Amino acid sequence: MPDLTRSPFDPSSAQMQSMGQAVLDLVTRFVDDRYSAPTSDYGDLAPMLAALSAAPPDSGSDLAGLLATVRAAADKGFDPANPGFVAYIPGGGLYAAALGDFLACVLNRYTGVAQPAPALVQLEASVLRWLCDTFGLPTGSQGVLTPGGSMSTLSAVVAARVDRLGEAFSTGTLYVSDEVHHSVAKSAQIAGLPRAALRVVPTDAARRMDVEALRDMVHADRAAGAAPFLVVASAGTVGTGAVDPLADIAAVAADEDLWLHVDAAYGGFFQLTQRGRTMLQGIELADSITLDPHKGLFLPYGTGCLLARDGAALRRAHEVHADYLPPPSEDAGLPDFSSYTPELTRDFRGLRLWLPLHLHGVHAFVDALDEKLDLAREVYDALREIPSLEVPWPPDLSLVAFRPRDGSDADAQQLLDRINGTGRIWLSAAPVRGTLYLRVCILSHRTRPDRINEALDVIRAACS
Repeated sequence: MPDLTRSPFDPSSAQMQSMGQAVLDLVTRFVDDRYSAPTSDYGDLAPMLAALSAAPPDSGSDLAGLLATVRAAADKGFDPANPGFVAYIPGGGLYAAALGDFLACVLNRYTGVAQPAPALVQLEASVLRWLCDTFGLPTGSQGVLTPGGSMSTLSAVVAARVDRLGEAFSTGTLYVSDEVHHSVAKSAQIAGLPRAALRVVPTDAARRMDVEALRDMVHADRAAGAAPFLVVASAGTVGTGAVDPLADIAAVAADEDLWLHVDAAYGGFFQLTQRGRTMLQGIELADSITLDPHKGLFLPYGTGCLLARDGAALRRAHEVHADYLPPPSEDAGLPDFSSYTPELTRDFRGLRLWLPLHLHGVHAFVDALDEKLDLAREVYDALREIPSLEVPWPPDLSLVAFRPRDGSDADAQQLLDRINGTGRIWLSAAPVRGTLYLRVCILSHRTRPDRINEALDVIRAACS
């Protein structure tokens, strides 16, 4: 007789063990294979896409076959989990974080407000408090986990708009460098600001924001009747990894009553290191900071973070109460996360951050980040010794840009294709002031000295 009290979607204990073991076997093989796997695979893609386009069946399928399909699909494209992936800033995908996500999905506790799961909210809040302290933010600051840096930036732009401009924001202007991440412009657009509100500040020879140009532009806009309200500084730009002069920009923001947001999605977690704290000096003066733990803490994609100096300002910009929800939490140590972002329904992201930090300890992450800084400097020094390459900017953090000396963009693309064609290293390219540069972005927890040495050999061979 079937057990009519048990959900048909709940396997028996024995079945759960068997299914879990099958997934664990796949994951174990996948991780072990990363070190020998090619960095990309686009072969025979069309038939796979055609097969995967089918609708789900009316009757169930065998788990082993489904897992094989997932594994085969995951092998197509480029591989950000690969130690040779130094193209874009990667999401390394720590195994401990995956365990946290597995637990969070099975426990399935709602953490958008504090009352339904106060202990789990406290767990998440403890990590956010640690982050606020790490960046020197005061009592009253608030952190919140988001799906990624773009959503963090959107919330920051909205908070700045509400705090500095109120409801009349049509004349508001915000300031970014010509190297800033595109998510700022997108956030301003979604936040309802006119496209003309975005002012692009030039950068200096090191590709850092020109502070005097910023000040002049703010004065000119204010004299013309605009309402300057926000400046966005970068702690690690997309093209070259440059860190803007944060303390100097903070001084302008203070003088001109601008909200200072720092996009530290890429570079922020180097704050855990001594060298990073020196490079990021002034970040503690920010009104808000975007961080991506899926970059600097090696977590899975979809793990962003926003820190706000004034938690109450962030809350005022986002909170809308409804009678059917529990009473709002007024406990600063036990926040309703939905009061600080656009999300009401959210996954329990805190566990994928809390578990690795507690399992490995903070010092393990400090050591790993220091290693990435060391490797970037080694890459810079080694590439400068190749006569045919131009390597113009010493790395502020862990990104090194280079290109063929006196070559065209087509030459740069051909060099990129030769390097990536080896299957052992995968670089990316991006235009910097209209000229194409190749980039080595070292931030995967699996990218160790041996693979960087191999990468340098590959680049040397491709240049010869």
